[in-house]
Amino acid sequence: MQLSTSSTRWDARLWGVLLTVSVVVGLDALDVSMVAVALPSIQADIGLSTGALQWIISAYVLGYGGLLLLGGRTADLLGRRRVFLVAVAVFALASLLGGLVDDGALLIATRFIKGLAAAFTAPAALSIITTTFHEGPARNRAISIFAVFGASGYSAGLVFSGLLTEVGWRWTFLLPVPIAIAALVAAIKLIPSYRPQTGGGYDFPGAITGAAGSLLLVFAVVEAPEIGWAAPRTLISFALALALLVTFVFIEKRSKHPLLRLGILRSGPLARANLGGATFFGAYIGFQFVVMLYLQNVLHWSALQTALGFLPAALIVAFGSPRIEPLIDRLGTPRTILAGVVAHVIGYALFLRIDESSGYAGSVLPSMILLGIGFMLAFSSLNIQATNGISDDEQGLAGGLLNTSIQVGGAIGLAVVTAVLTGNSGGATGPAALLNGLAPALTVVTGIAVISVLVALSGVVGLRKAEARSAIAEPEYAAAE
Repeated sequence: MQLSTSSTRWDARLWGVLLTVSVVVGLDALDVSMVAVALPSIQADIGLSTGALQWIISAYVLGYGGLLLLGGRTADLLGRRRVFLVAVAVFALASLLGGLVDDGALLIATRFIKGLAAAFTAPAALSIITTTFHEGPARNRAISIFAVFGASGYSAGLVFSGLLTEVGWRWTFLLPVPIAIAALVAAIKLIPSYRPQTGGGYDFPGAITGAAGSLLLVFAVVEAPEIGWAAPRTLISFALALALLVTFVFIEKRSKHPLLRLGILRSGPLARANLGGATFFGAYIGFQFVVMLYLQNVLHWSALQTALGFLPAALIVAFGSPRIEPLIDRLGTPRTILAGVVAHVIGYALFLRIDESSGYAGSVLPSMILLGIGFMLAFSSLNIQATNGISDDEQGLAGGLLNTSIQVGGAIGLAVVTAVLTGNSGGATGPAALLNGLAPALTVVTGIAVISVLVALSGVVGLRKAEARSAIAEPEYAAAE
């Protein structure tokens, strides 16, 4: 379904396809963060317990992170356009219901359904782009623009949530409805139909065990900080998830039509993109949680002020990502990923200086600038690296793998940072107690980010070796001629 040429000069239809799928992925990212600031208002209105309240966030993460792999492969097998349209429609309906219900359990259920829908839209959207635009400068430019919506959507959600909560928390659920409907109408008109190549069968046992294992793994990670990492329920959940995933691998090795062709994991660039994405986002989500607590509970900022504190990073991503493609073409994804993750490590390390009297300009803003630069360089490059060299009939799978790594990495990173923070602050929320926990938590965040640097370095080393071999081969070929 490649409608483009290798040129980056696109007609109105190509721009329409790109912007439509990008808006939907931006909406997914927006929805992850937009409810966060509204949680106290939701708790006061509906009367949820603190344990139940966290599931408004966790239910979305559970559906999104647990079913991304299934969503990506479903797009390959049943058709990217079809899966995308159905998932966007479900997302819009669940958003509407979430803004209308008064029961806590129903509200949590709508969040899970929205996460499930996003698990199908995200890899379908990425595969629509990678199969519409040729590999090379055209695709790199398209993914760079696509990344703007995904990376800045999360930060924009924080700002919107602060504004909308002043009117009423239900508007944080209702705002996505008209946007999703408009995107659905545009997608019906602009995205061409595509006849998938299913190869004659479906891997239902693999789909069941893979989805169940992924869901249970994400559930265990989300629950562990609340009930304890050594609690019997946590250990049983991890054991069952491991058993299901091992069974999934066993099935995939023997299936004629596997949900996950295990050979795709032998791709070095794809494997590095997934590991790098997991550690990159694991560190960032943990850092964001720490900063939220610091700004609101130590510096006593309002929710809206806290959200605006992240705005510089969002602006850098929004304005820089569409212009990053020439740099990626020139340096290659391994080098731009390395530059991005190094910027994040420096930003996290600088934040270790904070105390009760730190000012925004001197202590917070430098880290926000570095975070924006890091996202601008690394996020687009990770998406490009994960999909380059992958056949069209597995683009959804590649996108699902990357997004699964990002979501699971973020969940694990947040869980570990939360455990360290709570353990060192004694569970107290006062400024002094929080500061005691923030330094160890930030150290863990920085350590996770260092792992992403090591992964990126391995990619740069591999790229240099390939360039050296190419340089030797060219003179030999010229001499032979």
